[in-house]
Amino acid sequence: MSQKSEFHKLDDPSDGLFRELGTGLTTHIFSGEHAMLSVVVIEPGCVGTMHHHPEEQWGVLLEGSAIRYQGDEEIPVSKGDFWRTPGNVPHTMRAGPDGARVLDIFSPPRPEYRKPGKGFAAG
Repeated sequence: MSQKSEFHKLDDPSDGLFRELGTGLTTHIFSGEHAMLSVVVIEPGCVGTMHHHPEEQWGVLLEGSAIRYQGDEEIPVSKGDFWRTPGNVPHTMRAGPDGARVLDIFSPPRPEYRKPGKGFAAG
């Protein structure tokens, strides 16, 4: 593997493994041995499906605004905010009026995100 294959561009829509999570919700995934990054774009007003998984997840709001639904909480987030979601805690997001772009970090990598597909689970 060349060193170049280990470098990526956050704003390159052709980089990473593409996955459509839902209507108005897409991601580009970058997987390593012990961690996985997912650059998620949420169109204005769109909301993801409430879901959970065993992997720990960290998120950083790169652009826009959103409401983070985590467990029984609803937390408004803005650019630069970040959070941790422990494994098996139900969560999702709803983008604000300008949409949102989120960097999610999973540890360990989610097996269903290692291949193209649709939705938040294997598909």
